[in-house]
Amino acid sequence: MYSVLLSHIQKFISLEPFEIEILESGLGITKIKKKQHVLQEGQICNTMYFITKGCFRQYIINNKGTEQTLQFGVESWWITDYLSFHNQTPSHFYIQAVENSEIIAIEKLFLESLLIQIPKLERYFRIVSQKTFGAAQMRIKFLFTMSAEERYRHFSNLNPEFVQRVPQYMLASYLDFSAEFMSKIRAGKV
Repeated sequence: MYSVLLSHIQKFISLEPFEIEILESGLGITKIKKKQHVLQEGQICNTMYFITKGCFRQYIINNKGTEQTLQFGVESWWITDYLSFHNQTPSHFYIQAVENSEIIAIEKLFLESLLIQIPKLERYFRIVSQKTFGAAQMRIKFLFTMSAEERYRHFSNLNPEFVQRVPQYMLASYLDFSAEFMSKIRAGKV
């Protein structure tokens, strides 16, 4: 039932059978419908989500009332509001299912207990956090150093299957340009 998460963890650390039992004791798989939110702005984020099936996005609503996608998450990725989760402060973000999805949710209190019982999981979560932070840094670099068309070409070359999975307006907002501009790029008019 939790094989996707366990396989992901075992890429970075080895767990003994009794440690797997401890981990599994606090887990559950939840089905999330397309467009359903697992976090809304203003809520305190008490949960980290491991995606076993589907796709999520993290977004804000800017001053103009427009949704701005900051991050996507697909199978075998974690998604959460790290600052709200860590500081127990209201979130500035929304996390929404882009497709019908399944997630494993780990509550903050269970995770803290887990890290005491299985200290090597600290290493796993540190590596996950570093990879997430590194990806965010690269995204910021691309936003500052590439043209809109270069960002689209770069992203679609790295993630060709993903470009087909996500609504174009979400992808355009993630790449920081309008849906109209996205249409022009895809039509080869730019």
